[in-house]
Amino acid sequence: MSELSAEDAKLVTLARATRARVGAAQGAAVRDQDGRTYAAATVDLPSLQVSALDVCVAMAISSGSTSLEAAVVLGEGLDSSEPALDGARDFTGAGVSVHLGDPRGAVQRTVTT
Repeated sequence: MSELSAEDAKLVTLARATRARVGAAQGAAVRDQDGRTYAAATVDLPSLQVSALDVCVAMAISSGSTSLEAAVVLGEGLDSSEPALDGARDFTGAGVSVHLGDPRGAVQRTVTT
């Protein structure tokens, strides 16, 4: 895996801290077109399930953002599976890098929306 930019490394830090704070399955962080960052954890309630990435996308949209520059998703099992990117793709279109890593923040691969 190539070295992340300083801005993308900040997303890793935010995603890791958010996931750890609530003990969620996944943590995510995104950066919008203006450089604002949003971090969230998976929501897993009996009546509501939302991925960490989708929570971040919703936060960005509700804050007036119009696109994303990058995203990070951290959690177990991301080395062999891919999180649902549909929400991010619908919001920002194709071509946004999504870095996937383990719970400790080691990025293992990058996919695009």
